[in-house]
Amino acid sequence: MKMLALALFGALLAVTQPASAVEPPQNFVVHEAPVPVPEIRFEDADGRPKTLADFRGKVVLLNIWATWCAPCRKEMPTLDRLQAKLGGPDFAVVALSMDRGGPDKVKNFFTEIGIEHLALNIDTSGKAMFTLGALGLPLTLLIDRKGKEIGRLIGPAEWDSPEMVAYIRRYLAAN
Repeated sequence: MKMLALALFGALLAVTQPASAVEPPQNFVVHEAPVPVPEIRFEDADGRPKTLADFRGKVVLLNIWATWCAPCRKEMPTLDRLQAKLGGPDFAVVALSMDRGGPDKVKNFFTEIGIEHLALNIDTSGKAMFTLGALGLPLTLLIDRKGKEIGRLIGPAEWDSPEMVAYIRRYLAAN
């Protein structure tokens, strides 16, 4: 009888958990409370200045990467598919290249691997990487609508995996 009661309690608990209680994907570290993101500056494909404030009101997945980074190259198509799947008025993948070779290097890479949905953003100075405390590349931050960091993942991930998409969708729905 005790086992049945425990099983029923466990099932009830699982059903009544709010969407925000869903565990984040593997290796994604979530802060206890959102933390401020330092101001970073970068440029778009046309050389226009941009900051994260330009995305305020959206949930942002900020990915710091470079064309010379093998794990970054591998995960870039998954970020492109995530942007295609979830991108819009509430969510954006901001892939920020640290390539010193300039936008043409990134444009060529995007063409080479078939990136169609990500906007080109670049920081040729590399300052954003250091400002955000990147110990290596890739580094990805999930940023809330107010511009605060929810959590981060150091290293590559399959951003369009069902678990990752479900986690981001649940976060969007809850916030």
